[in-house]
Amino acid sequence: MSVSPRQDSVIVVDDVTLAYGDRVVLQHLSFQVYRGEVFVILGVSGSGKSTLLKNMIGLNEPARGKVLIYGSDLAAARGDERARLLRQFGVMYQSGALFGSMTLLENVRLPLDEFTDLRSQEKDLIALAKLNQVGMRAAAWSLPGEISGGQKKRAAIARAMALDPFILFLDEPSSGLDPITSAGLDALIRFLSADFGITFVVVTHELQSTFAIADRCIFLDARTKTLIAEGTPAELRDHAEDPTVRRFFRREADPQSGVS
Repeated sequence: MSVSPRQDSVIVVDDVTLAYGDRVVLQHLSFQVYRGEVFVILGVSGSGKSTLLKNMIGLNEPARGKVLIYGSDLAAARGDERARLLRQFGVMYQSGALFGSMTLLENVRLPLDEFTDLRSQEKDLIALAKLNQVGMRAAAWSLPGEISGGQKKRAAIARAMALDPFILFLDEPSSGLDPITSAGLDALIRFLSADFGITFVVVTHELQSTFAIADRCIFLDARTKTLIAEGTPAELRDHAEDPTVRRFFRREADPQSGVS
């Protein structure tokens, strides 16, 4: 079913089906992401969260339907139009994906080196400012191997912000982090959203982080291969009609899993 975009929609996923060859991963997805919100994509392992993210950032193309970024179809865009759309968002991958032989400053500079004609000193100043925004300026000249996992993710967020995008996509930002570090990253996301007006799309399965950061979320289901719930975390926990969603939010075992 197609959706009618709201005026404040920055992303519209319109009747999208995602597949690898003949294998359908997700089907008939329709939802919107609104300007300035933290939007969380939830689901159990194997539900297609990462596949959806790859399609939303243009790494893969939908088998059917459209993903619109500010009203433009990223999959259909070519040349300068595609480059313009790609500059509208930044991406933090699950591992951070920092280059180990480069300092954090050099890592954050990479988008500026590729997409701008700024002077080297100007690029350094911008990279330092981005590292400062995520609390990592003091480590600017450190290598990724010299910092913690949580610090790597902060640096990766700084790199994703290098070109001042309006949207940030985060893939499992809390994965592998201890509770204190994870809580600090949650606070950073809320800070960047509130103070800089950045729209976040976050893929996660961490319930505590979801309640800490999410304005709205959707829940993907591996069995039906589609979206089965949408709302605030509290709405999904307390009022979801689908038992899979209720079990997920209440941390209850699936009775069909065969585990007693």
